[in-house]
Amino acid sequence: MSRARDSSIDTIQRELTAFARRARAAAARLHPELPFVSYTLLSHIHDQQGCRATDLASHYMLDKSTVSRQVSALEKLGLIERRADPADHRVQVLHPTTAGSAALASTHASRRAAYQERLADWPAEDLDRFADYLLRYNSAAEGPGQH
Repeated sequence: MSRARDSSIDTIQRELTAFARRARAAAARLHPELPFVSYTLLSHIHDQQGCRATDLASHYMLDKSTVSRQVSALEKLGLIERRADPADHRVQVLHPTTAGSAALASTHASRRAAYQERLADWPAEDLDRFADYLLRYNSAAEGPGQH
């Protein structure tokens, strides 16, 4: 690997780490009683229109006990509920409650406004390119050798 490539990889790693830290901090400010992990799980449950806790653990590569604690916290906040799976009544499927969907909508609107403000000076071509790069980067993580 060339030095220029190594330097670029180091910069990407450093900047993605900084990005993740800022994202966590922003999430905490936008919805203080909903930690970043809980927000992420609630968002996934909403996007999937319901899912099992084991699916969350698998998707995010989290320990089942971690997911269980987060799910319990979301239930206590009244943001999700368990429903029996129509195909197998032994299985519980997690669904957002009306309050959960409202919390997501509010947080999403705030996050969108923050991104719009931060990216206001970017030309459309740069936004398109950045979006494409993020899609490409994240799709590579869904294949073999996930990191």
